[in-house]
Parts: sequence; structure tokens; C-alpha cells
Amino acid sequence: MPRRAHDFRGLTQPRRLRLLYAIQQTPGRRAGALAEESGIPLNTVRDHLRVLEDEGLIRAETQKSGSRGRPPVVFHPVREAPSGTVARRRVDGAHDRGRMLRAVTADDAPPLGEEALRQVDVLYEHLDDAGLNPVVDEGALRFDLAPCRYHGLLAEDQALVCGVHAQLVRDVLELSDGPLEMQRLDPFVTPQQCRLLLGRRMPAAVRAEASAAVVDE
Repeated sequence: MPRRAHDFRGLTQPRRLRLLYAIQQTPGRRAGALAEESGIPLNTVRDHLRVLEDEGLIRAETQKSGSRGRPPVVFHPVREAPSGTVARRRVDGAHDRGRMLRAVTADDAPPLGEEALRQVDVLYEHLDDAGLNPVVDEGALRFDLAPCRYHGLLAEDQALVCGVHAQLVRDVLELSDGPLEMQRLDPFVTPQQCRLLLGRRMPAAVRAEASAAVVDE
């Protein structure tokens, strides 16, 4: 499914990846704390955070302090973003483009259901915008990602880079609100290819029964 080409600038620098990872791990971080922890100058951190926010990868929130002076601003991952944000507009736009493409190509939709198809379309566009050149098998709920533009960073910290992308996938699926969830992300199944596998989310009632069974044991 060919899409528009628009790379996320926020994912092209190691410093931004590290800041995004820190916010994913501990939502509600302030720029000052991120600068101190990372060793990056505060003004540079603010510039990086502005890029991440403009692209809908994080959101800023002004906290009420009850004291004089400028209220503190903290940063959260996109999964916590309310409707009307850049992230939400991306989701809605990707869904609309996916429906139009299916109408033009007259492809028979696999038996995924409308909500699952929306998630697949939104995730496809996110991965495409990130420069990961996804090839999707909708029936198998599999995305092959090749080539990986972050290959040069992985020798230094593969867990961080892969962790950022895995969390973004979870966030996108949550924002697009459907029955699918990420099962796993397998880095470098070939020297130049990663693989992302989705699955259907276990219904809440079934999860509760499974948890109860574990406790009983």
C-alpha cells in the first residue's frame, strides 16, 4: 500500500531517541531533569522536545503549581495524548487514506474487521513515515521492516533504539483503538530486515479469568 513520504525528523538523531526513550519510560518528565540526566544542554533539550512534540511523538502539559512564576511543563508519550492533538490527527488521516486506497484498488479486505483494518492502516503509515519501508501481510498481521535506517546506532545501544520503536508501535495501536496489539518485534531476522508481529488482544474477561487461574495455582 503506497503512502505519502514524510519521515519523522524526531527519530533521526540519537539524542532525540534517548530523550524520547526517557519520556516513554517515565512520563511526566521536565526539560531540566532530562537535560541533567542526559548531559545535553537545556536549550538543546528544549529544541529536541519541540521537534518531538511537533511530530506528535510526545505531548507537553502545563502543571498547576499554585505558586507564583511560570508553571512547570512536563512531557508525556503519545499514548496519553487526548483527541485533537497532532497524534490524533495522524491517526484520523491515516485511517481516511487507508479507506480511500482500498476503495480505489478494490482489494478484498481480509476478515480482520473495520477496527483492526484501521489499526493496520495507521501503523503502516507510522512505520512508513519513520522510514522503515514496511511490507505488510494483513492476513498474518506481520510487518517486514527493511532496510533499517537506525542500523548505525544499534551497535551502541540496540535495546534503546528497538525499545523506542516497540513502544511507539504500542502507542499507535492504542491511539487507533482496536482489537490488535503488538506481540513482538524481532530485530534483524536477516542482516537488513526486522519483523513486527501483531495479534488480537485478549478480551478483558478472558484476561481476568487467566489471572485468577494463576492466583489459584
